[in-house]
Amino acid sequence: MRIDIVTIFPEFFDVLDLSLLGKARQSGLIELGVHNLRDYTHDRHRTVDDTPYGGGAGMVMKPEPWGEALDAVMPDLVGEGEADARGPVLIFPSPAGEQFTQAIARDLAAERHLVFGCGRYEGIDQRVVDHYAARTRVRLISLGDYVLNGGEVAVMAMIEAVGRLIPGVVGNPESLVEESHEDGLLEYPSYTKPSAWRDLEVPPVLLSGNHGAIAAWRRQQALERTARVRPDLLPG
Repeated sequence: MRIDIVTIFPEFFDVLDLSLLGKARQSGLIELGVHNLRDYTHDRHRTVDDTPYGGGAGMVMKPEPWGEALDAVMPDLVGEGEADARGPVLIFPSPAGEQFTQAIARDLAAERHLVFGCGRYEGIDQRVVDHYAARTRVRLISLGDYVLNGGEVAVMAMIEAVGRLIPGVVGNPESLVEESHEDGLLEYPSYTKPSAWRDLEVPPVLLSGNHGAIAAWRRQQALERTARVRPDLLPG
């Protein structure tokens, strides 16, 4: 998979050299490009924002540098018309977007090319979204019902969630099957050695060797945890 990120803080993504995603890059499973939006400006101040039309607080990111940056990152886009289903997916983190879920992460993990645009201030000029939506698939995605200072944190979270679903990134693919949200439930609690710690015991069923009983216990724990913490995930 190819992942490109456009941002005014490229150093933020140095962390992608670490852990499993860093290994995935070294092995060629993920190809990553991080692009500084300010490299596509033409004034001495490298300006990427301006005051909003209609008034209001804050600043809005200008369309010109975004257009040049995204054209460079996605040079094969055709002219205006029906968005190419084979082209890259352009993702803008936005509190006004659809909420990010494990199902969306799975969908994105099946793509060949993802492009993330990290907005700042009061957001990106809407014409950037409209322009590219006529040429490729564009998605506005939110991490949740809150506002961040910029898109970088959201993009990092999405890349982490998507990247680990790419075949070969996680060493044991079976570990992906029983995670939270994979079957619509939160994950059951986990335990390891020692069997007793600070007067707390591992549930006896996990020491029984009875795999059927263990599976039933884990399913029940997942149901109870989901009902307690995220009842909205359970059928009505």
